[in-house]
Amino acid sequence: MKQVGAKVWLALALAVPTRLWLGGVISGQRDLPLITRLVQRVRACAVTPAILVCVDGLASYVTAFLKVFRQPIYTGRRGRPRLVLPDGFQFAQVIKHSARRHVVGVTRRVLRGTLAGIEAVLEATATGTVINTAYIERLNATFRAHLAPLTRRGRAIARTEAALTAGMWLVGTAYNFCWPHDSLRRLAPPGAPRKWHERTPAMAAGLADQPWTIGDLLRFQVPLPRWVPPKRRGRPPKQPPLTAAA
Repeated sequence: MKQVGAKVWLALALAVPTRLWLGGVISGQRDLPLITRLVQRVRACAVTPAILVCVDGLASYVTAFLKVFRQPIYTGRRGRPRLVLPDGFQFAQVIKHSARRHVVGVTRRVLRGTLAGIEAVLEATATGTVINTAYIERLNATFRAHLAPLTRRGRAIARTEAALTAGMWLVGTAYNFCWPHDSLRRLAPPGAPRKWHERTPAMAAGLADQPWTIGDLLRFQVPLPRWVPPKRRGRPPKQPPLTAAA
């Protein structure tokens, strides 16, 4: 992603069965802190840690997922509890080998779980027959088509990182709530005016019952977080003694 005088990296996450965009993180470096922030967002969105995760060949994904998804095992003994990955968590990696800017080979690795278990999840969710990252790559193409600074050989640049972040959330929320996805549509009941019942990723995830308009999205009021009073530093003030009323 191009910025004035610099380049920044954008990392995205997607729930493949519903095509729901889970969020993104922007940073000036494509390093472990960037990926860790993204994985923490994925963990916060996951209803259960027993999920299948597929990533590309970046080594930071392996480190971040295996660290963030660990859970403490309490045994009643003194000391820090041991951290282990939960049962049902499956992790796979797709490594593409390139030569002269062309992919010449693909290596698929199972880092957690079994190949049979991963293929069973892919078949049950109708998301492929082999380990792949095709869905997140298509999402990247969607963001490039709608956010000008993401184009590979364009002249559009962003002034600040805040503008890039705002554009990312605008495109992502419009993708979730406003844009129907062809792979999510269902046959309409007999007698309906249209053959297909269009659905957005938010509808498939149970977050909405109909496609939103851009106006609905921009007018939606996000509740503010609960106000927490700041902590006072130093000694607490002395309260004057209560006097009995005459």
